[in-house]
Amino acid sequence: MLTALPRIASAEALLLVEADTGKVLQAENATYPWYPASVTKIMTAYVTLKAVKEGRLALDSLLTVSPVAAAQSPSKMGFAPGTQLTVDNALKMMMVKSANDMAVVLAEGVGGSVDGFSEMMNTTAQRLGMTQTHYVNPNGLPAEGQVTSARDLAILARAMLRDLPEYEYFVHIPAIRFGKRVTHNFNKLIGRYPGADGFKTGFICASGYNLVASATRNGRRLIAVVLGANSGQDRAVKAAQLLERGFSANTLAWLTPSLGTVDNLAPIDATPPNLRDEMCGPKRKRPASDEDEQVASVIANGDTMLSMFSPPALRPVDMIAAAPAPTEPIQVYTGPTRTGADLIAAAARDAERQAAAGKKTTTSKKSAKRNDAPKEAAAGEKQNGRTTVTIDTSKPKPANAKPANAKPVTAKPAAAKPASAKPASAKQATTKPAGKPGTPAATDRPAAAKPKAAAASPGPKSASGEAKPGT
Repeated sequence: MLTALPRIASAEALLLVEADTGKVLQAENATYPWYPASVTKIMTAYVTLKAVKEGRLALDSLLTVSPVAAAQSPSKMGFAPGTQLTVDNALKMMMVKSANDMAVVLAEGVGGSVDGFSEMMNTTAQRLGMTQTHYVNPNGLPAEGQVTSARDLAILARAMLRDLPEYEYFVHIPAIRFGKRVTHNFNKLIGRYPGADGFKTGFICASGYNLVASATRNGRRLIAVVLGANSGQDRAVKAAQLLERGFSANTLAWLTPSLGTVDNLAPIDATPPNLRDEMCGPKRKRPASDEDEQVASVIANGDTMLSMFSPPALRPVDMIAAAPAPTEPIQVYTGPTRTGADLIAAAARDAERQAAAGKKTTTSKKSAKRNDAPKEAAAGEKQNGRTTVTIDTSKPKPANAKPANAKPVTAKPAAAKPASAKPASAKQATTKPAGKPGTPAATDRPAAAKPKAAAASPGPKSASGEAKPGT
């Protein structure tokens, strides 16, 4: 029988392990099932790169954006169906921007379809010992049955480092440049926390803010997993705090009992917590997304404990609040592999397409604004989510009456005329819908799908995410 996650002040899961040995240094709710959101893309990258390593395709193999890929929710690159790009560029866009469309491009290129690739993901998860994980899609957008745990994510991160060391750079790219647009890695540890070198963020309303992170210091690599944090800033601070404790483990070892290895953590049969109300409810002051910049809620006790023994040069919260180290973004582009002058030309073409698309969008917005000028509303016309009926309160005129200076005019469609006319004494009426039908999927859409909100993966009642997030 499934059990529910105990209600705690802030429902979250935390885990810290040594990358080489799998030794568990800290674990809280580490084996509770959780919605993965865009940390799903770590497995997408793993399965893709295994196929590259085994020679089933190459990093410069060309893939084509399908209508299914183009239709994915943000965060995404937004390429039109038929656009081609290499496996290498699709991976970089997916891991840095958390592009949901690129995850599907890779899935279809490696597995033939989203379903076929999901089967490959699940087979790989079973082989690695990820007993609490099940995948339905390659990007983490909400889907019934898409689930994982902090334990399983740490196992996956260790496998990525162990099995694919030659492709490790994909998990710690600081930023990419596409055309004129620069996108920084959503993982705020990259470029801020000393030695940070992985992995991936994720967010949907149901999961909260997720992060799988790693860092290396003095030849020792640690992996931290944070699930269900309150913001993008908060998950980064908590991961940095976990890593600081781990690197100080020799000093603090006598305070903590042995927790064994990550593979031996006992899974808990439970229902994943749904954090949608906390993450995306009406009490939140700003829309949540994988790019959330909210100020972190500092765990003061953790920082104080560290300062008693070997205080870091900067507290984790200060590290994450600082600007990232300057870095040159990696150029990504559409089309086949390019180098030298050809790469510069390809980047210029992408920039031109961006500019053209931007002008088209601006023109469309201006046109829409002009078309929104005050005018008679047709009966039953929907405005701002409400159905309105506009009543003509002007004085009735004789049927054959014409203005003195009347000119021939083109007849307007009947729909453009008021539904009915009433005497001047009639009152204007507004009709509201009786109520919106229950649509579970709609209630858990990512904040990115709402107007004027940063893109994010939606939060399901069942499972999507760094939609921005993230996905």
